[in-house]
Amino acid sequence: MYVGALDLDLLLGDVRSLKEKRSLVRPIVAELRRRFEVAAAEAGHLDLHRRALVGVSCVAADHGHVVGVLERCERFVAARPEIELLSARHRMLGPED
Repeated sequence: MYVGALDLDLLLGDVRSLKEKRSLVRPIVAELRRRFEVAAAEAGHLDLHRRALVGVSCVAADHGHVVGVLERCERFVAARPEIELLSARHRMLGPED
């Protein structure tokens, strides 16, 4: 079994309130869950208006599958015009760990 985690640090566009932030981040998290069948949540920068940390995780029997899913998730978020992807951090836990 392999468990992969992805932290996406986002800079949001023209956002002036936490309510606007949530209305921008929630659909991204929901689409990650729906499209890629992963666990995803807003996991950091909760009190900042223009920043968000989105966490994504995937579990599978094949290392390559986990890596591929997380890379597609990163590309999906990076392609969004209303946000800027500041950094992406990948972590992997496998049977040898």
